[in-house]
Amino acid sequence: MRGHDRINNCLPEELILEIFRRLESKPNRDACSLVCKRWLSLERFSRTTLRIGASFSSEDFISLLSRRFLHITSIHVDERLSVSLPSLSPSPKRKRGRDISSPSSSKRKKLIGNKHSGAENVESCSLTDAGLTALADGFPKVENLSLIWCPNVSSVGLRSLAEKCISLKSLDLQGCYVGDQGLAAVGKFCKQLEELNLRFCEGLTDVGVIDLVVGCAKSLKSIGVAASAKITDLSLEAVGSHCKLLEVLYLDSEYIHDKGLIAVAEGCNRLKNLKLQCVGVTDKAFAAVGDLCTSLERLALYSFQNFTDKGMRAIGKGSKKLKDLTLSDCYFVSCKGLEAIAHGCKELERVEINGCHNIGTRGIEAIGQSCPRLKELALLYCQRIGNSALQEIGKGCKSLEILHLVDCSGIGDNAMCSIAKGCRNLKKLHIRRCYEIGNKGIIAIGKHCKSLTELSLRFCDKVGNKALIAIGKGCSLQQLNVSGCNQISDAGISAIARGCPQLTHLDISVLQNIGDMPLAEVGEGCPMLKDLVLSHCHHITDTGLNHLVQKCKLLETCHMVYCPGITSAGVATVVSSCPHIKKVLIEKWKVTERTTRRAGSVISYLCMDL
Repeated sequence: MRGHDRINNCLPEELILEIFRRLESKPNRDACSLVCKRWLSLERFSRTTLRIGASFSSEDFISLLSRRFLHITSIHVDERLSVSLPSLSPSPKRKRGRDISSPSSSKRKKLIGNKHSGAENVESCSLTDAGLTALADGFPKVENLSLIWCPNVSSVGLRSLAEKCISLKSLDLQGCYVGDQGLAAVGKFCKQLEELNLRFCEGLTDVGVIDLVVGCAKSLKSIGVAASAKITDLSLEAVGSHCKLLEVLYLDSEYIHDKGLIAVAEGCNRLKNLKLQCVGVTDKAFAAVGDLCTSLERLALYSFQNFTDKGMRAIGKGSKKLKDLTLSDCYFVSCKGLEAIAHGCKELERVEINGCHNIGTRGIEAIGQSCPRLKELALLYCQRIGNSALQEIGKGCKSLEILHLVDCSGIGDNAMCSIAKGCRNLKKLHIRRCYEIGNKGIIAIGKHCKSLTELSLRFCDKVGNKALIAIGKGCSLQQLNVSGCNQISDAGISAIARGCPQLTHLDISVLQNIGDMPLAEVGEGCPMLKDLVLSHCHHITDTGLNHLVQKCKLLETCHMVYCPGITSAGVATVVSSCPHIKKVLIEKWKVTERTTRRAGSVISYLCMDL
């Protein structure tokens, strides 16, 4: 076909652009852009999102990006992201038709020089007000902007952004030390703003928040505030007075009290999502929420000291549309409170109970008896919940798809058998340190839950090979985690390999009875495997690893620390045999210089003091 370009000759630009837009993976889009100059140009037009690290977000770099990508509407700048710039690195070979001393090349050299010289002073390379101004100049049509942990951005840069990016709809300033003047500018110019995240913005006070709320009152739908000591009830009173369209409120503050939350409940009757960690809020505020927020669909409460069954009864009485409930470390809520929610909120689809030590069997039984639409149930660190609770869930919640159990010592095989027989649409089952669950319960899951795709049985001492053989026969798993289940040996993993050809994630870490044979079976039976965790498996050697990687060509991550049978040769085999490998976690002393040169950033080291 040399000299004949049938694709470009036949397909119009609109169709190629549509194809690019349907590519979900960034590596796939990058690969397409390298096919030819036309595709490179078109791929630039198809990009609508940029994600860059703040540690190299200089104004020159941002200007280069703005000239290359012309239709960007979403930008994520995150200090925690590392940045690699392969397209800006100097090439030893001179490209045909391009002067190596051109202004563009000089600018690239300057950027690279800045990157290396700034390694000693990371803060000097962080996104500054100048960089934010360049971003506003280059991307004036941006609608969604996240500036995560950018400490050098101040009100000056934020004001410049607000003046030029008037179409902004979502602004995330998490961890940025911006002041009131910058926030006031956003309220003055960004009249379409709908979402605002101010978590860990320590430089803000009520003054800036109130100015923004008043300015964006007609559009603001979502607000998040956390760890801001100078944001008090005054801000929430402004929200309640002006933001009639508010639907989402996240608060994590010891400076918020009943007065502020009551003001929101009275003024924001469209509120749908409420997430709170406020030790100063009591049942009085929740009485108002229950009475006035009749559209509430999601409620998450964390570490409440003054929230009791009385507040739960108010929510159950008024918030009839509640679908999602999370209670974490709410020590003064008991079964009576959960019963009130169950009887009043019959549309519940998700319930998470985490560390609420006064909630026991009776509360979960009420959920099973009154909430037939339940799809997800998470019980974490619930020592007082017994088998009969899940037996009621099995009887009444036929639509259950996801079940999480962590450190629930009172739940055993009988409960799992009831779930298996009653909840046949179960798709995800995650169990950790539930020592009374053994083969009998998991065999029942394999027999009845044919739709199960994810199974995690971490440190469940009574689960052995018989359970995995039943799962291999009855379910087509995509993810399996049996870390720490020491009764599982070669036979169990081999059964999974033969019965689950769609498996993409396998964690068999801390299994002391696993050898090389099941790895060979996994290689033969699971060609779609992408993630493999072998850490602390003392009987796995280079031989088993070699058999696996010869067939699992899609492997992307491999963790194999504290595996004495795996040597530098095994590490080199993984790196050289898996074209899609992205991360290998291993002890540093097992990696040769040659493997390091070949793998580059793929290798992640476990530091060990010898």
